Amino acid sequence: MDPMAAIRETFFQECEEQLAELEAGLILMESGTAEAETVNAVFRAVHSIKGGAGIFALDALVRFAHVFETALDQVRSGTLAAGPAVLNLLLRAADVLADLVRAARENGTVDEARTAALVVEFIQISNLGHEPPPAPKPKATPKVPVWNIAFTPTPALYAKANETALLLRELRRLGPVQVALDVTGLPELSELDPEGAYLTWNITLEADCPEQAVRNVFEFVEDDCVLEISAAAAEPVLKPGDVITGDNGFSFEFFPPSMPEDEEVVAAEPEHHEAPQIAAQKSNPVEAMAAKAESAAAVSATIRVDLDRVDRLIDLVGELVINEAMLSQRVLEAGIARASGVAMALEELEHLTREIQDSVMAIRAQPVRSVFQRMPRLVREVAAQTGKQVRLLTEGEGTEVDKTVIERIADPLTHMIRNAIDHGLESPEKRHAAGKPAEGVVRLTALHRSGRIVLEVADDGAGINRERVKQKAVENGLVAPDATLTDDEIDNLIFLPGFSTASTVSDISGRGVGMDVVRQSVAALGGRISIASRPGHGSTFTLSLPLTLAVLDGMVVSAHGHTLIIPLGAIVETLKPKAADVFPLDGEINVIRLRGGYVPMVDVAASLGYCEEFVEPDQSVALLVEGEGGVRAVLLVDAIHGQRQVVIKSLEANYRAVPGIAAATVMGDGRVALILDVDAVVKTARNESTRGEPGRSELSLAEAR
Repeated sequence: MDPMAAIRETFFQECEEQLAELEAGLILMESGTAEAETVNAVFRAVHSIKGGAGIFALDALVRFAHVFETALDQVRSGTLAAGPAVLNLLLRAADVLADLVRAARENGTVDEARTAALVVEFIQISNLGHEPPPAPKPKATPKVPVWNIAFTPTPALYAKANETALLLRELRRLGPVQVALDVTGLPELSELDPEGAYLTWNITLEADCPEQAVRNVFEFVEDDCVLEISAAAAEPVLKPGDVITGDNGFSFEFFPPSMPEDEEVVAAEPEHHEAPQIAAQKSNPVEAMAAKAESAAAVSATIRVDLDRVDRLIDLVGELVINEAMLSQRVLEAGIARASGVAMALEELEHLTREIQDSVMAIRAQPVRSVFQRMPRLVREVAAQTGKQVRLLTEGEGTEVDKTVIERIADPLTHMIRNAIDHGLESPEKRHAAGKPAEGVVRLTALHRSGRIVLEVADDGAGINRERVKQKAVENGLVAPDATLTDDEIDNLIFLPGFSTASTVSDISGRGVGMDVVRQSVAALGGRISIASRPGHGSTFTLSLPLTLAVLDGMVVSAHGHTLIIPLGAIVETLKPKAADVFPLDGEINVIRLRGGYVPMVDVAASLGYCEEFVEPDQSVALLVEGEGGVRAVLLVDAIHGQRQVVIKSLEANYRAVPGIAAATVMGDGRVALILDVDAVVKTARNESTRGEPGRSELSLAEAR
């Protein structure tokens, strides 16, 4: 692999982190809870992106980032008030900066008109909307500035595989250089540390550029060297038309071929924060090096690893778990006593395997914060387009989930939030008429439940207009005019392809693809979506997704000679049914009386097609399980064989989708066991128990009593 390509990819990965920090900081500034350090962090994020982009000659990115950071510098210095208009501009500029980074990474294009329009807005907010002053004429024989540079690397610079020759080569791109090597710091051979650094390069650079352009060459190594730059003769050559300057000192290049003249304003921030360190460098370089080494040691060490390697490691750990289970099965079959040394060693191996598996899975676990941070901007844009007042509340941002799941939930959440604002929330006038505050609320929540991650998007709007939904479905030919549908069935019509209640097609809705995309995306992750809506009070969309796509804690059961796994998180309790507590309901459906209520019963073997005859409930073992929305059912199986953590294997990828089955796994005896889809089974039981004429299930329950 090309080394520069690897470095370039690392730069773009760091850009993603900087953009996330930028977005988070701007949101804090918008909410009014930002501190001075937050503003500085926002500035540093943009400055770091610009510095790295300059190394790779990403001129468009550098130019826009410079305009952006100059405005941020005015905000942090207090010369530009961070009011709503300014913050709105900064947030939109963050979007454009992200687009520029993406375009540079993918060799794509960006909307240049949008970028230019933002630059004009930066001019206006900085009182530069007037005609710029005429540029002075260049002198006939201008002097080229001469920069004196003293560059002393530290051992850390070489430890990170940096080379001084590459830095000198970059300087030559700015102009002619003369280099003199200072070896006065070189010790005797007997005292020489092979990993030390003792040399200083004294460099003279003739270049018509600002000091910051010189510093940018050393930007990636500025923490691993002692750097002094001074101007020997600075009489810059002015180029008419390159720089726009206003009365307040704000300046930037509109179409600059080189770095702007006023870049020393940008350099003020790192000098301000590192003033004591720079002073120490000038007084005692050795002490400065030690201080830097100590500071670097205090920072938490991290490494970047390709996701493919992590996936491979997880697969191997999964195989380790399977082999450990097989070994336990062989020891059990051999009749070895539990108190023997072999059994005790095997138990220790089991605990160790579990710890290894948990540790490896934690590598891929990430908080959903990265997804949640994108949503305030989305809410702001959709609210502006619809003319509604919307406030977004988030909970559970620290909830961790597998990285694969995080990467694939952004689109469903985007569609759901847009739908909540456009269709769910009323206009301010209608909310006033209904006695509600003009500002609507959209709540985004993440939590762990039953071994899964649950994401909820709730609004306090008008709720689903079921009559309108059904009427639109009839008009589109999706349902028959005389069809009798329950509230749940009507609510789920919005997930049909091409269905929309919008009267006109807009940039937000009207094409009938949004919620269909949500359902398909959630189903592809092995999850499901449900709706709860109350007219006049709002709607709640609930996404239930697997916490991880690799492992599962389950209960091993048998049904008609087949081994099944029931997710442990869905099991409420186990019980032994009594004949007196079981009542028939609507033919083939039985319900069991449990703590004053009645719960439908499901014969697992019959529902999966293992047998045609239903087992007698009092001859079975029952498991009370709970699905989405708190709906419960009792599963009837032949026996329970214990609890085990299993490695999930996709059944759909290796075979095909099977109703009622979520996935498969390999047991300790080498046989394949199916993992039951509890939510699908509970939903089926619920539908069957309420099937028939309205009030039929209530009447049957009354008769049973």
